[in-house]
Amino acid sequence: RGAAEAGARPRRRSNRRTPAALKARRRRRPSRIRAPPASRPRPPTCGAGRNGPAPRRSRPRRSTPGRSSGSGKWPPTKPGPPAAPRREEIYLQVLSVNPPKELKIRLIKVESGDGETFIASEVEEKRIPLEDIGIQNTASEIIRSCKAARVKGKFKESYLLPSFSVKPATSEGPIPREKLYPPTPSIYLESKRDAFSPVLLQFCTDSKNPVTVIRGLAGSLRLNLGLFSTKSLAEANAEQAVEVRTQVQQPADENWDPSGSGQTWPCESSRSHTTIAKYAQYQASSFQESLQVRAHAEDRDDEDPAVAPEGPECGSEQKPAGKIIKFGTNIDLSDPKNRWKPQLQELHKLPAFMRVASNANMLSHVGHTILGMNTVQLYMKVPGSRTPVGHQENNNFCSVNINIGPGDCEWFCVHENYWQAISDFCERHGVDYLTGSWWPVLEDLYNSNIPVYRFVQRPGDLVWINAGTVHWVQAVGWCNNIAWNVGPLHGYQYQLALERYEWNEVKKVKSIVPMIHVSWNVARAVKISDPDTYKMLRHCLLQSMKHIQILRDRLVAEGKKICYQSRVKDEPAYYCNECDVEVFDLLLVTSENGGRKLYVVHCEDCARRRDPGLADVVVLEQYRVEELMSIYDSFALVSAAASS
Repeated sequence: RGAAEAGARPRRRSNRRTPAALKARRRRRPSRIRAPPASRPRPPTCGAGRNGPAPRRSRPRRSTPGRSSGSGKWPPTKPGPPAAPRREEIYLQVLSVNPPKELKIRLIKVESGDGETFIASEVEEKRIPLEDIGIQNTASEIIRSCKAARVKGKFKESYLLPSFSVKPATSEGPIPREKLYPPTPSIYLESKRDAFSPVLLQFCTDSKNPVTVIRGLAGSLRLNLGLFSTKSLAEANAEQAVEVRTQVQQPADENWDPSGSGQTWPCESSRSHTTIAKYAQYQASSFQESLQVRAHAEDRDDEDPAVAPEGPECGSEQKPAGKIIKFGTNIDLSDPKNRWKPQLQELHKLPAFMRVASNANMLSHVGHTILGMNTVQLYMKVPGSRTPVGHQENNNFCSVNINIGPGDCEWFCVHENYWQAISDFCERHGVDYLTGSWWPVLEDLYNSNIPVYRFVQRPGDLVWINAGTVHWVQAVGWCNNIAWNVGPLHGYQYQLALERYEWNEVKKVKSIVPMIHVSWNVARAVKISDPDTYKMLRHCLLQSMKHIQILRDRLVAEGKKICYQSRVKDEPAYYCNECDVEVFDLLLVTSENGGRKLYVVHCEDCARRRDPGLADVVVLEQYRVEELMSIYDSFALVSAAASS
């Protein structure tokens, strides 16, 4: 203390030890082994979670001399608590509990042009045979099965299974004569509430009802049909293009050949074009001419009732030539410039399942315009005007037709079950069923036990044509009609649409509705509650994935580079330039050198027919495989409440 007060430095205790002391200390201290930092496992977090971090483990208390554990002796006779496990023991324990897993990958060298690339192929995953894959499997299982499959030649399977069929069974045997003239289902609406009843939707889409007439719909919904009158149309857009069919006027239940010697199935008409204003003049002059002829006939009857009208002799087999008439058809009311805005807004008053666009309408998920199907078309008629052909709608979709008036229309309808028999009649008469122009001879149908629904559509009546119904229409008076197609998400509709899609491919006829493209869009955007529709739609997606993956693997194995090019808004679906079949996802493109560079899409068959090695073909991919897999796995059956 005195030295400190005097300013002297205090003496420090030396920490130096002799080499002998350090050596003895190292012998007494146990060695500590630390795991290398790179291989040190992450500390386990067991117990940490929603309830907070794991409780802190208390360190075992060390006994010290002088503090006995009960015996008063040192060291104590009882063993102390176990020591904490060392880090190297924890590391080995983790490896033993969670043994490492490996996925063996095989790299396949592929030469592509000037360079080389490698394909990573899994070799240890368990795969399901391709023929055993079904809608219950996941997308990854489908892809693995496709990669493992050994497909020789082009892979081709149907998009629709017969086991999923929901079509009603056809009756065999002769039908009584009175049942060949079945009554047409007609619904009379008493209020707006009746029009929006779900019972109406169920009745119209029932596969047993090929056609339904809804009487007085315009009145119950207070539709202003005057917006579609000839006068209003001419005022709105007088220069709108009109396709004109020149025809021979004749009774609705007859169809005579050009010589007038007998009835036949072909129904020819020539095509030309005009405008709404010019056809309106023709329609009005035709009406005035009819009034004059009627007045002249009445005057002649008043002068000499005994004089018989001029005409062929009684018993003559020669049919006199009919009057030449013009039918204005396929007038497009799609509205890029808002010229038809009042007309289209008026149609929003209809029930949702009848509207041009709705979420439950498959045609609203095409992604682009199909004139006359997901847009409104107008027909301007004079008496005797016939639809260009007896027909089924494109891809067997349903259709809606409203008579604006003032005249009536006469309809003939046959259930979808009999379309093949009618197609056989067309073939025997030398006219193509899908693309030709024909008008059935009723006696031929009756003699073949084919029932025909026949009815008159009055102004304000709506005709619902169910999926696949064969029909033909003739105007009784001067009238206008508006029509469009709808695709309700119903098993019967989807099945018939896919059946016609595949039949069109067999017959080399273009399917106006790209069903594969539509199916993927529906699966992405719509929740399906109908089990039949769900099974058929999921099977279509399954088949589409198989076609895409097998083609993709074949192209890559041949060294073709696949370039990703995503779709843009309103981009249409693609069809083969040669055979008109739909081409989905993988586009095989060539450039045609003409006046300007033109890029053309081909299907695989047509591309290989041009060049088996596909040397000048560029392969574009519009959807990533992962994107399609995600859509497929996310597509599930939901309850009716969730769907609505």
